[in-house]
Amino acid sequence: MITVANDDFAAGVLLAILALPVLAALALWALPVQLGERLAALYGAVVSGLVLVGSLLLWTPANGWIAYVSGGETLAPGEQVKPLHGVTDVPWIPSLGVRFHVGVDSISVPLIVLTALLTFLCCVYSLKITPRIGRMRSLVALLLVIEAGVIGAFSAMDLVLFFVCFEIVLIPMWLIIDIWGDDHDAPGRKRAATTFVLMTVFGSALMLLGFLLVFRQAGTFDLVQLTNSPVLDGHGVPLAAALLIAVGLAVKVPLWPLHIWLPDAHAKAPTVGSVILAGVLLKLGTYGLIRILVPVLPDATVTIAPYLGGFSTVAIIAGSLACLGQTDVKRLIAYSSVGHMGFIGLGIATLSPAGMKGALFANIAHGIITGLLFFLAGAIKDRHDTSDLATIGRALYARLPRIAALLTFACLASLGLPGLAGFWGEMLVLLGAYDPADSLPRATYLVFMVLAGLGTVLTAAYFLRLVRKLCQGDPAEHPAGAFAVDLSRIELITWTPLITLTVLLGVWPGLLLHQWGSL
Repeated sequence: MITVANDDFAAGVLLAILALPVLAALALWALPVQLGERLAALYGAVVSGLVLVGSLLLWTPANGWIAYVSGGETLAPGEQVKPLHGVTDVPWIPSLGVRFHVGVDSISVPLIVLTALLTFLCCVYSLKITPRIGRMRSLVALLLVIEAGVIGAFSAMDLVLFFVCFEIVLIPMWLIIDIWGDDHDAPGRKRAATTFVLMTVFGSALMLLGFLLVFRQAGTFDLVQLTNSPVLDGHGVPLAAALLIAVGLAVKVPLWPLHIWLPDAHAKAPTVGSVILAGVLLKLGTYGLIRILVPVLPDATVTIAPYLGGFSTVAIIAGSLACLGQTDVKRLIAYSSVGHMGFIGLGIATLSPAGMKGALFANIAHGIITGLLFFLAGAIKDRHDTSDLATIGRALYARLPRIAALLTFACLASLGLPGLAGFWGEMLVLLGAYDPADSLPRATYLVFMVLAGLGTVLTAAYFLRLVRKLCQGDPAEHPAGAFAVDLSRIELITWTPLITLTVLLGVWPGLLLHQWGSL
């Protein structure tokens, strides 16, 4: 049962932005090597720019939270409907009941736009700032394949299609870390790439088993049918399916203690790899929890939600404490992601309107702010040939004043300063924990709220420590070294959209919150 907007234009746009990156990547590989290397970054910027324009065309005015109803369904008073747009639904593997079923709604469109924006910015950044190893043709092609896979996962309305798109991104990201990662530590980057792919494949296998159990109970992989007619039993096979899906997606988020692959992957990845990994790929896990786990297995989700909330709260505290002990800029930002994704997990676990909206908002805010942080960390590493805090020294305000100022801005946004994008998601999550769904134990969630509130204090502590340790100090005690430029033109062009969105969403959160209406 579903009301589908009859929108052939949106369907064509969605299919175009799914196909264009893959076809463009194949065409880039088909070019002669020298020509491909020379044109790769510009080519990637043009293609990803077109995808970004297409994703913005999918953004339609929202009337509220997504709800699937049939054309003849009678809505309860005050109930709101947000139809699925850009729908294509054709048989793919008829013998298994698998369909190529894609569409977008108020949950997926902001994430698709975020994916397109960060991919475009990575390609623009690569116009002037390239890894030492070169091989730009392959790097840009892999970024485009990742973009197509992620957009496919965010628009998939079939569990098998979601799984396939979920898996498409793994090998390209593995290669990006392994080939273009830290050139000072070849064994380390290979180990980080291998750990990333093995852990994620392990999570994917668990998720697929959960999908098969859902199919056993419901007889379909179609997400629209499953959302309209969910598996209501909270025990037995549905509970096993929910546990498998939740753990599989938690690896991707990642939630404590399944986060062990993340710090090394970020520390060893090239700048554009870190931006895509933090800003886009981590969102596949939280999106899956919201799109699949909560609506398809509602009763089982209620059973496991307190445990999900508990592990998420531990992630907030553990990630923050780990940040306080880091001596590497990129590893610190990576561990901060563990804490921020813990907030998103806690918001989902509340199963409340405020918590869900907070999780959705924090998803987007994290992608923007942490993407900017990794761009800045990459710029600092490029100028010092290291991301080690002790080696870089202090007094960046004196040596690289513009980059230091932007780093301070991004740190303040990430710690949740009111008026910047990082604030609203965390606030709504804490409100959701204060008043969780009626079926959940409120006393337990009040404890989660207090601990998560402590996590915000620890977040402020480690980011302010980073600013003091890296930016402040006497420049005479920390010689500047020879830096050709503080902030290059290409860096300013690349980072300006992220800075603008950080401020815009901070002062006008309704730009996103309106998409999800009053739950």
